[in-house]
Amino acid sequence: MKPHLIVLDLDGTLLTDEKKIMPQTAQTLLKAKEQGHHVMLATGRAYRATETYYRELNLTTPVINFNGAFVHHPDNRSWKTIHETLSLPVVLEVMEAMQQFPWNNIIAEVLDDVYVHYHDEKVLDNFKMGQPKVTTGEIQRFLQDDPTSLLIQADESNVESITAHLSSIHAEVVGHRVWNSPWGHVVEVFRKGLSKAAGLAHVAKWMDIPKDRIIAFGDENNDFEMIEYAGFGVAMGNGIDELKSMADEVTLSNNEDGIAKVLSERLNL
Repeated sequence: MKPHLIVLDLDGTLLTDEKKIMPQTAQTLLKAKEQGHHVMLATGRAYRATETYYRELNLTTPVINFNGAFVHHPDNRSWKTIHETLSLPVVLEVMEAMQQFPWNNIIAEVLDDVYVHYHDEKVLDNFKMGQPKVTTGEIQRFLQDDPTSLLIQADESNVESITAHLSSIHAEVVGHRVWNSPWGHVVEVFRKGLSKAAGLAHVAKWMDIPKDRIIAFGDENNDFEMIEYAGFGVAMGNGIDELKSMADEVTLSNNEDGIAKVLSERLNL
């Protein structure tokens, strides 16, 4: 069998609800690698919060972080890194516009530097993995570089008005998606055109693997493009309904070795 590229989202997909990799899933991925297949991670997380799992699986592939804004190879310095940032002037315009909407907090990340507008222990707890440099205070004052990511935390009742503004005023330069985090509803703002699929296309070309030999797993709305791009897109049983409806297969949940089941069957492991 020709080599396949197996692409794994982390939270809600490869990781259980306890943020662990199931032993059977790990063993299946190892078997796939032994048979010549490639395994890579594609996540909304920063690399500092991804590396533990990358090392646990002994991966040797590039990584897609920040939902495609940062695509890199941790162990190959000659690999051409992609870092697609938001323009700082645009971010400041968005920050200024946000003054007319109710929101709870705004977080900006420049790779491993985290800027949090308001001090909030619950928010900060979700950004501590990998020991980033954290700056708390007015983002307009402290942020000096084009950020990799901008997150706007707001009550659910205010999310629609915020996204409507982004769509009408800044649609040509930024994209956005909404997701739920342990610390509330979040509007993620990113450079227009970015997605896990865009990063995956770059990696697949470098590895010379066609779409029909890409198997991708996901569970949330930031996986839409990747699941659609892959030759075989799989939604986890715990995934959102919209993703399940567009996937080629729906497998068991992230707590039930859904990844292992699909790979064992499709790759004859």
